[in-house]
Amino acid sequence: MDGAAPLFRMEGISKRYGGVRALEKADLTVTAGGIHAILGENGAGKSTLIKVMAGVVAPDEGTMTLDGHEVSFASPAAANQAGIVCIFQELSLIPELSVADNIVISDPPKRFGMIDRKAQRRIAEQALARAGASDIHPCALVKDLPLSRRQMVEIAKALARKPRILILDEATSALTAADVAKVFEVLKRLRSEGLALLYISHRMNEIAELADHCTVFRNGRNVASYPAGSKSDNEVVELMIGREYSHIFPPKPGPAPAATTVLEARKLSWADRLDNISLSVKAGEIVGLGGLDGQGQRELLLAFFGVLRGISGEILIDGKPVSIASPTAASHGRIGMALIPEDRKTEGLMLPMTVRENLSFAALDRLSKAGIIDRVAEQRLIDDMVGLLAIKTAGLDIPVGALSGGNQQKVVIAKWLMRQPRIILLNDPTRGIDVGTKQELYQLMRKLADAGAAILFYSTDYDELIGCCDRVLVLYDGAVKRELVGAEITEHALIASALNIHGDDNRIGLGGKA
Repeated sequence: MDGAAPLFRMEGISKRYGGVRALEKADLTVTAGGIHAILGENGAGKSTLIKVMAGVVAPDEGTMTLDGHEVSFASPAAANQAGIVCIFQELSLIPELSVADNIVISDPPKRFGMIDRKAQRRIAEQALARAGASDIHPCALVKDLPLSRRQMVEIAKALARKPRILILDEATSALTAADVAKVFEVLKRLRSEGLALLYISHRMNEIAELADHCTVFRNGRNVASYPAGSKSDNEVVELMIGREYSHIFPPKPGPAPAATTVLEARKLSWADRLDNISLSVKAGEIVGLGGLDGQGQRELLLAFFGVLRGISGEILIDGKPVSIASPTAASHGRIGMALIPEDRKTEGLMLPMTVRENLSFAALDRLSKAGIIDRVAEQRLIDDMVGLLAIKTAGLDIPVGALSGGNQQKVVIAKWLMRQPRIILLNDPTRGIDVGTKQELYQLMRKLADAGAAILFYSTDYDELIGCCDRVLVLYDGAVKRELVGAEITEHALIASALNIHGDDNRIGLGGKA
């Protein structure tokens, strides 16, 4: 910390939820003009720590000091008033309101007792510009923005509150590469202006680029604090998980030419987002979707799952054309498809409902007879899924929203595995989860493929495409531009193809067909 006097300090902070220890005698020191990274697995205590700091929850014991004076915050508003603002991983925006309404919602400018719309728009424009998102119109409705742009609005909303300490909890997990670069510029500028920034991310490359200091949490305790760059990635990960770590993807089996084609698309098009896409996925195969974010990958998965209307072209299951009119049609009968969505909070889970209810919801028709749920069969299947995915929960009857992000993602996956799908569509499933849980999911994907599942896997992480996939189809502007197979799947090839760079070493595939 270069000997600077701390701006904010937490000492001996503990918090329990029933029998679950979220924080145990945790300490943290924050200095102005620095970016402090908080590292740890999901469930290590990071989220609880920042919720205490931001006034969302009250600690059971411990003290906090700001500018050397002891403080406590009864609410997020009290923490905001003291200059502590948090951008949580779960967005706090109201979709039906405009961008400007959301940015000033806690303290709108007023004139003659009414909201001053001109002043509101001016504040919003200034905040968006400061966040590097001046291309977002203040009058746009949040619900009309893609997830990555909503995240930029969330950052602008936080900056509009003029924080002294800004906490970012996985704030880049939903952003495109271009937006991440803009956010990095913003954060570095804020640091130079004297702000204190707490940065939580599972992306080690981001930590390496941004952080000045790092603190690692494990099992509710801070286990190490050190200057950024003084430890290798493997050393950091070993501190996080408490055991020796080797970042190894499960081995890929050799090619199985006799495997049958389960899922196929022929000249699939939709609006201006999908352009004559042809591909196939065999039983036991993991096929990746690469390319820059927003090139049609998500729309392709939604097209297969029966979400989009007005699609042209053909979808074939087991070599026979099918019409998939809805997600229900996709998941039932001989199709047997499952989609793990991009945003687990809004598209994959019912957060107020219990872990049990979320797990069994998608499979109720398989667990029921004459409208009566077979509770014994339900419990047996739930126990199997909790064991298979190593879901960590204090009980099956607590709200699923109380679980860590990684365990919530496991519930989303388990929910669909209870239907025993033949075809699994994965939409960036490791976004915002820790390295240990990622490893578990990589192992699970290969295990499912080895059992005969056909898997179509979109990821924004090149390492995942390289380590997990048997083939990768790179999309650009809604079309398949290249197919990479086996040893061809390299970072150089993925990036060059994603940028649609042509050359002798980057030949376009056969008409985009898999």
